[in-house]
Amino acid sequence: MPQGPYIGFMKHFLIAVCLCLPLPAFAEDEGELEEGFSLMEEGAKLLFRGLMNEVEPTLDEFSDLAGELEPALEMLASEMGPALLELVQTLDSVRFYDRPEVLPNGDIIIRRKPDAPEYTPREPEGAIIDL
Repeated sequence: MPQGPYIGFMKHFLIAVCLCLPLPAFAEDEGELEEGFSLMEEGAKLLFRGLMNEVEPTLDEFSDLAGELEPALEMLASEMGPALLELVQTLDSVRFYDRPEVLPNGDIIIRRKPDAPEYTPREPEGAIIDL
C-alpha cells in the first residue's frame, strides 16, 4: 500500500521523540537535567523545521490549485447555488432517494426509494394558507 509523505515524517517524529524522552530520566544532577531539556528543545525545533520543509511544497501546490479553481467555484456558487438550495429544500431527506440517473438526452432523474415513507411537500415560506 502506498504511503503518503506524512507517514515517513511520522516515523522520524516518533524516533526523535523516543530518543529525546529518556534524556532527563538519566540526569544525575540539575545541570544534566537542564542540558537534557535544552537538547529536547533543540530536537523539537529541528523536527518542526523539517516538518515545514516537508509540508511547504504541498501547501504551495494546494494554493496554486485553489487559485485555478476559484473562478469555477465562484461561477458554480452564483449560477448553481440557488437551484441546489431549492432542490435541497424540496427534498424531505436525501436518504429517501436513489442516486441521480442521467438519461441519454441529458435529463437527470432522482428517484425516490420504494421503501421510503410517503412524500409530503413542504409549504414554501411566506405561502398563504386558506383557512
